[in-house]
Amino acid sequence: MSDSQASQGELIRMVIVRILVAILMLFAIFFLPAGTFAYWEAWVYLAIFFVPMLFFAIYLLKNDPELLARRMRMREKEAEQQLIIKLSYIPFVLAFLLPGFDKRFGWSNVSVGVVVIADILVLLGFGIVFLAFRENRYASRIIEVEQGQTVISSGPYATVRHPMYAGLLPLFTFSPLALGSYWAMIPAILIIPFIVARIRNEESVLARDLNGYQEYMQKTHYRLIPGMW
Repeated sequence: MSDSQASQGELIRMVIVRILVAILMLFAIFFLPAGTFAYWEAWVYLAIFFVPMLFFAIYLLKNDPELLARRMRMREKEAEQQLIIKLSYIPFVLAFLLPGFDKRFGWSNVSVGVVVIADILVLLGFGIVFLAFRENRYASRIIEVEQGQTVISSGPYATVRHPMYAGLLPLFTFSPLALGSYWAMIPAILIIPFIVARIRNEESVLARDLNGYQEYMQKTHYRLIPGMW
C-alpha cells in the first residue's frame, strides 16, 4: 500500500471517528435533558446537521483531501485564539443544551412554522460554508498561514472577507429555534461576540503573515455582513 493510500485511509478513519463522536455527543446533549426520544425537532435537526457534514466529508475526500486534513486540526497556535475558543464553549454548550430542558419543562412554545424556517436558515448557513470551502482550500479550522498560501478574493470572498463565519452565524444563532427553544437564543446570540473577536485576531495574523492580505482588506471592505460589518 502506498503512503498516499495509507494517509487517505487514516484520514477516512479520523473523519468517521469524529462524526460518530459528534453524533453521540449531540444525542446526549439533546435527549438526556429532554428526558424523551419524542423530540421531533431534535431528530430533524440531527438530519439537517449530519447530512451536510457527510456530504462535505465525501466531497472533500474526493476533491480536496488536503483541505479535509486541515479541517481535522484542532489545536490553535495563537494564544488569543486559544482563549477565545475556551471562553466560547460556555455559550455554545448552553445554546445546544438548553433546548432539551426547554422541551422537558415546556418553557417555550415555538410553532412548527418557526422551527421549519429556522431549519432552512441552518441549511443556508451550511450552504454558505460549503461555498467558502469550495473556493478556499486553505480554510483550516485553526488560524495559520501555510507555505505557498495565497489570498483568495473570488467567489464569496469577493463579497465578504470571512464567508465561512458568515455561514456559521445563521447556523449557530438559529439552531435553538430549530430545536424548539426561545430561551436558548440568549446564549446563541452571545456566541456572536466570540466570532467577532476571532475574526479580528485572525485578520491581524493574516495581515502580518499572508502576503497581499492588507491589500485584500482595502479592496473587500466588509468582514461578515455586506453593508454592515
